[in-house]
Amino acid sequence: MSVGGVADGHYLLRYELAADYLERRGALRAAHLALAWEAADRGFLVLGGAVGEPIESALLLFTDRAAAEAFAAADPYVVAGLVTRWQVSRWHTVVGPGAATPLR
Repeated sequence: MSVGGVADGHYLLRYELAADYLERRGALRAAHLALAWEAADRGFLVLGGAVGEPIESALLLFTDRAAAEAFAAADPYVVAGLVTRWQVSRWHTVVGPGAATPLR
């Protein structure tokens, strides 16, 4: 059932990145972004991007746990070792127009 336009709630996919991530990502970036946009176009990926300045990690917001896990398993960054560790966590969103469980 959809709540606030969200299929199953919110899930954060967290990536820890290899020290040489920036040097190595160029060759894989197009394939990574294609996978991300496909997930977004299907309605599973809400937002995604790198964190920090300089980049230290990445966060991707999904509406479905299985979709987040499948994304990580297929992501060229993960497969090639640019991501050293990933984790999917339920995010209990309560404030904002897209909150899964709005509370006032």
